Amino acid sequence: MYFRVLAVWGGIGITALAVAGDSQDANNEQPQDEVVVAAPAAPPAVPSFSPAVPASAIAVRGRPEQVRLRSSVALVRDQSDGVLMLAHSIDEQRPIASITKLMTAIVVLDAAQPFDESIEITAADRDRLKGSRSRLPIGSVFTRRELLHVALAASDNRAASALARSYPGGQAQFVRAMNDKAQQFGMTKTRFVEATGLDRRNVSTARDLAQLVTELERYPIVRMLSTTADLTIHDQRHRVSMNFYNTNPYVRSPNWRVDLSKTGYISEAGNCLLMTSVINNRPVTVVLLNAWGKMSPYGDSARIRDWLTRTERQIEKQSQQVAHASL
Repeated sequence: MYFRVLAVWGGIGITALAVAGDSQDANNEQPQDEVVVAAPAAPPAVPSFSPAVPASAIAVRGRPEQVRLRSSVALVRDQSDGVLMLAHSIDEQRPIASITKLMTAIVVLDAAQPFDESIEITAADRDRLKGSRSRLPIGSVFTRRELLHVALAASDNRAASALARSYPGGQAQFVRAMNDKAQQFGMTKTRFVEATGLDRRNVSTARDLAQLVTELERYPIVRMLSTTADLTIHDQRHRVSMNFYNTNPYVRSPNWRVDLSKTGYISEAGNCLLMTSVINNRPVTVVLLNAWGKMSPYGDSARIRDWLTRTERQIEKQSQQVAHASL
């Protein structure tokens, strides 16, 4: 597979290149282009959506409390009007694993450092907390844009660490910027101690993460990179190419439209998934935390889609019956 995408972001042309590949996430999640970009600008025009049933009707009449999910924390929000259609333990503060990398991306982009700058992977980027794997060898060299891409799509921890380490002032200033951003965004129950998500002290809530999704509307490049199905990066030192898969299998599914994605796993956080999608012409945010089956967040996403579809049909049918009875 080979494709080329052209887009415009804040008046700056973006070129994305993706090549099919193969990878395993460095956080042991399920099984990534070259981008030229400037600092974030005004958000692009939002497509018009016209769902058949208002989100408020689904929240009231859909009995969301009866939806059986395997994630202990779940949030489903209509992105158009902000209505929460399903909410379970959404203010419970929990470790968020690699969902952390979405904030990492924001801090990298706001710093506006050159995307074509070369960054070496060093021993300081090795995971000494969890012993997770990475396919980026110590001593290999990649551009900042490649490291951001592989951090978002393939959730590579060394890539995220190298991005933080190369930030002005180093990792300490990077983490400070992450927490400053969280406060700026109103994410009052969110705290970061490092950039990868490996540390269980990186915590947030589903409600805060839904707010992060809102803020990410100003960063279309994150949506592009996080949903790339496959990517290739190039080690400048060893002159080899490396192929990666996205950790979210739904980005490759013809049955799903995924506009933003981030997966995560550490033992303290369980399996986590944050994504935005369009279901029945309705843009939705889905946040699922603390699922203990590797594929459970994806099964839960399918159950949520089925519930939304079924509920819409039921409400439409009831409305038609009422209209017919009134004739």
